[in-house]
This record gives sequence, C-alpha cells and structure tokens, in this order.
Amino acid sequence: MKRTLLSLAVAASLGVASASAFAAFEDFVVDTTPFSSSPKTFVADKITGNYSEVITFTGVNTFAVSILWNAGQFVKNDGNNPVLTSTSQLNTQYGLYATFQGTGTVVLGPTTLFTLTPGSGSYSLYADNNLDTDFDDTVGAVNSPANGLLPWIADVGTNLDDVLLATGDTVSGSGLLDTTCSGGINCGSFGQNNTFALTAAGKTFFVAPDPFYGLAFESGQLNTFVLAGTQQINGSLDLVFQKVPEPASLALFGLGLAGLGLRRRRSS
Repeated sequence: MKRTLLSLAVAASLGVASASAFAAFEDFVVDTTPFSSSPKTFVADKITGNYSEVITFTGVNTFAVSILWNAGQFVKNDGNNPVLTSTSQLNTQYGLYATFQGTGTVVLGPTTLFTLTPGSGSYSLYADNNLDTDFDDTVGAVNSPANGLLPWIADVGTNLDDVLLATGDTVSGSGLLDTTCSGGINCGSFGQNNTFALTAAGKTFFVAPDPFYGLAFESGQLNTFVLAGTQQINGSLDLVFQKVPEPASLALFGLGLAGLGLRRRRSS
C-alpha cells in the first residue's frame, strides 16, 4: 500500500509540474500603507509560516480539521531569498494569519493518505493591524478548539482592529503521513488549493497584479500524530498564488505536491 500511494503521488506531481498553469512562483506586489506608519512597497512570490491544526477522526475513514496559520516571512526570487523585515514590515508593523476548516476522507496504512473534499473547507486571511491578536487563554496555554469541527477563536477583545484581506474555498487537497517515520518530525507533507478572493481592504494590500491571482496554493510539512480521536499537530506551511488552471490538472495538483514533498524529505 505504501509503495503504491507514493508512486501515485509522485506520478501525479510529475504530470502536473510541466503544466504551464503551474509556474512555480508568481510575483505579486504588497503595499504596507494600510498597516504601517512608514509604508513600503515590495515584490514577493511566496509567504512562509507555521500552523497549528486540530484534527478529529469523525469516522473510520473521515476527518475534520481546524487550522490556525501565522505568516513568518515574505520570500522573493523564485522562493530563494527572504524579503528583509525592514522592507516587508511583517511582524513589526502588522501580522498575517489565517483560519481554515475542512473535512475529508482518509485511507489508513503505513503511508496514510488524507484527501480534502472539494467545497468542504473555507478559510479567511487577516491582517493583525497592531500585532495584538492573541489565541492564548489567560494562563498562556494554547486556546485551541476542542475538536476539528470547531473554529479557532481569538481571545475576546484582542482582534477588534484586525482586517479581513481574503477568503476562499477548498478546490482540492491531499496529504501523506508516513506512520513508520522515526523521530516524529517532518513525517509527512501536503498540498492544498483554495480559491482566493480579495476583499476591498485586501486589494489595498495585495496591489498587483490587478486583477489578482484567483488561486492560493499551500504546501508544507507535518509532524507525526496518532490516527484516532482528536489530535493537535503542527508544521510548516508556505503560500503561493497562481492563475486558475484547467480543472483536470487542478484535481491532481494537491496529491502530486504532497507526494513530491514526502519524496524530497526521504531523499535528503
């Protein structure tokens, strides 16, 4: 089963990697004027960050997830070089975070396959205007949802000035977890596509291209976890933007990138 799933995932990744619709990194322009006392404008092609996820196995082969993502850095030059913090002003003048909820199916095994159900999930991307939004409770513990069916909720009063930048819905997404992975770190990978619709406020922050890209692609690594009940996990998540591709290619893309990421980890 494990060999079959990995072969399928890698084959899918190779099949879509050559599609012109999936140029690896598309430039976009950010203007920090809405959130900065000394605004900057810069070009980037990726946003990196980390996430916390609550996953609940709702049945033998079904799951629900609730995710909180925090942006750490803008990147440029085909994902190779960080945009200086003094330029991006991320996490000095403002923050970026997103919440996501979705459901899907799971195939358990030595290599476990997770597949998000198209249309089942949605996310919201926010700017933390004064870096004061807090998802911890009063004693400092992570105030995560009780299960994957519930949203992440900021502490009362901490997010009153946050600005909704964009929303989207799940188009496709898959992840692979190697349950035989030793050490528990970077034991799986995922790829996920969502529609990307800027709000009026979002258009003053993501200023080019205009119209902006219609698709957000998230990929990353995840750490190991128990495949039962409700679990809280974490990992890395990077965000790039794309034009909307052909539907047939889009359906394979999440699975392909998940498999390619796992293959790279094993060969490193």
